[in-house]
Amino acid sequence: MSTAGFNSQNGTGTGQTYANGPSQNPVALQQLPGVSYGMTNQPPYNPVQAKAPAPPGPGLYPAGLYQPIPPVSSYQPGPPPTSYPSSAGQPLLPRPPMGGHPSHTPPQSASPSPGPRMPMPPAQATPPPPSVSSSSYYPNPQQPMTPAWQYNTPTPPLGPATSISAPPMGPVANHVNPAATLAGPSLPSSASYSSAAPLPPPPNMSYSTTQPPGPGMPPTSLHGYTQPGVAPPPMNPMAPHTYQGQSNRPAYGPPPTGPTPAGPPPTMKPTSLPTGPPVANATPPPPKADGAVAGNGPQATNSYNHLDNKMAGPTQPGPPGRHLGHYPSLPPGYQNTSAPHATPPIHPAMQAATQPYTQAPQPYQQPPGGPGPAQLSPSLAAMSLQSSTPEALRVVNLLQERNLLPPAPVPAPTPCLTQDLQKLNCSPEVFRSTLTSIPQTQSLLNKAKMPLGLLLHPFKDLSQLPVVTSSTIVRCRFCRTYINPFVSFLDQRRWKCNLCYRVNDVPEEFMYNPVSRSYGEPHKRPEVQNATIEFIAPSEYMLRPPQPAVYLFVLDVSHNAVETGYLNVFCQSLLDNINSLPGDSRTKVGFITFDSTIHFYNLQEGLSQPQMLIVSDIEDIFLPTPDSLLVNLNESKELVQDLLKSLPNLFEKTMETQSALGSALQAAFKLLSPTGGRMSVFQTQLPNLGVGALQSREDPNQRASAKDIQHLAPATDFYKKLALDCSSQQVAVDLFLLSAQYCDLASLGCISRYSAGSVYYYPSYHHQHNPAQVERFQKDLKRYLTRKIGFEAVMRIRCTKGLSIHTFHGNFFVRSTDLLSLPNVNPDAGFAVQMSIEENLDDMQVVSFQAALLYTSSKGERRIRVHTLCLPVVNSLSDIFAGADVQAITGLLACMAVDRSVTASLSDARDAMTNAAIDSLMSYRQSVLTIQQPGLLVPACLRLFPLYILALLKQKAFRTGTSTRLDDRVFAMLQLKYQPLAYAMLMIHPALYRVDDLTDEGALNINERTIPQPRLLQLSVEKLSREGAFLMDAGIVMYLWIGRNCHSNFLTQVLGVPNYAAVPDNLYLLPELDTAESQRTRAFIGWLRDQRPFFPSLHIIRDESQLKASFMQNMIEDRTESALSYYEFLLHLQQQISK
Repeated sequence: MSTAGFNSQNGTGTGQTYANGPSQNPVALQQLPGVSYGMTNQPPYNPVQAKAPAPPGPGLYPAGLYQPIPPVSSYQPGPPPTSYPSSAGQPLLPRPPMGGHPSHTPPQSASPSPGPRMPMPPAQATPPPPSVSSSSYYPNPQQPMTPAWQYNTPTPPLGPATSISAPPMGPVANHVNPAATLAGPSLPSSASYSSAAPLPPPPNMSYSTTQPPGPGMPPTSLHGYTQPGVAPPPMNPMAPHTYQGQSNRPAYGPPPTGPTPAGPPPTMKPTSLPTGPPVANATPPPPKADGAVAGNGPQATNSYNHLDNKMAGPTQPGPPGRHLGHYPSLPPGYQNTSAPHATPPIHPAMQAATQPYTQAPQPYQQPPGGPGPAQLSPSLAAMSLQSSTPEALRVVNLLQERNLLPPAPVPAPTPCLTQDLQKLNCSPEVFRSTLTSIPQTQSLLNKAKMPLGLLLHPFKDLSQLPVVTSSTIVRCRFCRTYINPFVSFLDQRRWKCNLCYRVNDVPEEFMYNPVSRSYGEPHKRPEVQNATIEFIAPSEYMLRPPQPAVYLFVLDVSHNAVETGYLNVFCQSLLDNINSLPGDSRTKVGFITFDSTIHFYNLQEGLSQPQMLIVSDIEDIFLPTPDSLLVNLNESKELVQDLLKSLPNLFEKTMETQSALGSALQAAFKLLSPTGGRMSVFQTQLPNLGVGALQSREDPNQRASAKDIQHLAPATDFYKKLALDCSSQQVAVDLFLLSAQYCDLASLGCISRYSAGSVYYYPSYHHQHNPAQVERFQKDLKRYLTRKIGFEAVMRIRCTKGLSIHTFHGNFFVRSTDLLSLPNVNPDAGFAVQMSIEENLDDMQVVSFQAALLYTSSKGERRIRVHTLCLPVVNSLSDIFAGADVQAITGLLACMAVDRSVTASLSDARDAMTNAAIDSLMSYRQSVLTIQQPGLLVPACLRLFPLYILALLKQKAFRTGTSTRLDDRVFAMLQLKYQPLAYAMLMIHPALYRVDDLTDEGALNINERTIPQPRLLQLSVEKLSREGAFLMDAGIVMYLWIGRNCHSNFLTQVLGVPNYAAVPDNLYLLPELDTAESQRTRAFIGWLRDQRPFFPSLHIIRDESQLKASFMQNMIEDRTESALSYYEFLLHLQQQISK
């Protein structure tokens, strides 16, 4: 969203600085002379659109009417949705857990999508025969279907916006001033730069080779460049997971493992099958010849009603009119080639999402027809003239091809860009779009019936990240876009922005290249060679000194908490890792404990031992000694260590059963307000005393209900209000919930969701009875305490004019229409956004998206991480389908369904997901297929879409008819909204492997370890064998199922037991045996664990184990009493599509 209207928000052009606090009043839209706006708003198609109510039929989905919910002020609870009549019969599709509250109102549209649709029938006694035409198990084939979601439409605002903006009550966060607004999220650009001969750099240049997130270099008068290639690997390189890889763009490095497409690679504009009506001209009209930019006229405001609040603040002006001009080709010196880089081996199952993305340092070669992606060479359009159908559009009949699961992950689709551009593009690990080919118009997008959105992992740990220190950060002076690889250099002194297409001057300092130590080649600088880059910001990006790292721990010490034994584990873990807490000499720590009273700890330097101060007036909480409760860690380290050693014994015999969590949070907020920082809250029961007290809302008899699930929304707005207060003072709250009882996570989770924190959930935690959870808690806590952290952060996502962003998903607070407030940002947090096309893109061949994350490092440096993604624009439905990213679509639909579950109903969300599959496949059949034939026909790129939708319906977050604890369901929803796509996909569709016959054939060799690579298996009982052992990786948990007749060799060599009967019931660790079989199995499981930032617990189960039911519930392709099998689900889809 690179419009002039951002300037005022960013503090540009007005001389005013921009504060990282709630916006105080709307900023008038700026109007640039001579720029007009053409708006072609089509009614967008929204997957979460309501459906017309279908008459209740036997086993039919209720088709509740879905109406827009008015956004509420951030400090007021939203009115309960009222118009959602539900029918008698409810869908009966179970699901595994995932997800969290929606962070915004889902997109809604006032007009229902066309055509009623029949809801999915419940499973019946016997599955239908596998004939294509069979529909005998449908109760009433003539039943009208309910329409599906409407994608890509902002929620219509209802009523006046309620301002939640208030002057910041505490310190003003770092402000971004005119020349220095926000920064962008992180990308996996791993370009390594080798400098020329060891010439000393000029005196005013610093060129260092430090690890990007490490200590920063002092800004020099000109530029400093941090070489990425020598950075140590990230603390926990995250590996993507599931078999269907989140593909990375394999522009560099070895091709991804897995089957190679039979046909030619997807082309820029693949044509549909040879027969059929002629496709419209695939080549967009040439750019207009005038270089002038059209002027600004009336600007359209977008409505961003996400979160349940409507943000007051500057409205988002529409993009200026766009005219591309022809510019002379660059001189020969500007045309360069790039050399490939080798990529280390990575597991096929995670390769797609985690494959390291490397790129060469050399600049891309500007195409001869013009200086940049704004004017691509005609050869790009000619790519669409290939006669053969690309592999992505190969027609697959799902009813006949049953074994579609690839043995290794399928990479994310690579955008159809020229090789030079693709080499420079952002890695899909960090930035990926649901559609890698962007439709020219909203009407074309509506016709495709697929959601358009972006999934981001902006602060991901990267092994290589270019870091630049410069006194001048080059940005477009109109839309504030950071210079990036996809801008066009008209000559050495001028560059054209790739978001607003305006021309900017190249600053003198930018003429010097710190990599080659040459002058006069600005296009070779690292900023123009890396789609992911980090800047060390100069002083104009802050109004106060960067805040120190401040950590406050708030600990439940009631009788219930002491019984679980978590306090010992926490204290020991913090003792072990206290020297590894991110920070510098200014780092501060503090502790608060609570039961029915609040306990503070004076740790001031000079005391002989910590002093405990008890405040029993929980209704009017105050700080007994404000200056000595948060202390410098270096100065008071011995007192802190003494406290941690004595804390578990201090409350050993407590009989206090009450929990005043709300008052403890208020006290912690008061303590952190002056500085900002991170609050870590450990809670083991339902808060039942003072402010924020809650009552149990769960009816255990309704856990397996096939009807709508109640109480997914918070019971009180206390925790949300407090979170918003925390956000305004740069405080994030992380919640660790360790409980065997219902704790109302739907209410408690708000404290983290709106303050950009995280939620960790350990159900049935007990130090003796559940050792697997204890191990998981220990490993998670170590990662949590030692991982990198960014303080007082803000993130903005910009896109090429004509596109607009209207809904955000993740944990944050939206400060003004498009600025996300992130008091803390961590490397394990993911975000998603939905987009719509506001103006036709018919004069563009590519569009760009840029995410910028401005944050304070734990060392006190202000840094900006920027990621830029470039995608082609297409004008035919076949091209849109060819570029569909099925995993990204599934991840975005999951976020939208979580929102829908809370604002409307669970059955509404389930219907919408099913209809999303029906709509897109129906559009493909009607508009792309040229030969109609029986069966369920899909393009190869969407062959796993029905399987993923069925997996979502059976996921813990959305399943019905299967006993699911309310907190488990809510936590599953929180995870779906917060986890980066690579990890969320494992939770949606687990990976299954046979591990009793592991061999070294095809194994990876990593750090002198041999990692076997077994095939991925379909999630069906028919793939299991009583003679084998099978490992299921479901993201946060792993199951090792031992068959009753498992070979004795595996039992003795891997498990260390003589026979099947000797396998212990609660085994959660593999013994370290000195056998080749044991080493292979442990290496494979350890390697899977190493590829994610959290620690999945391992449960070794037999047929008699209690956990066998959990293992079997993940067999997504099988039929259950309350859910269809995969084949039945395909028949249901086929029947709806063929109507």
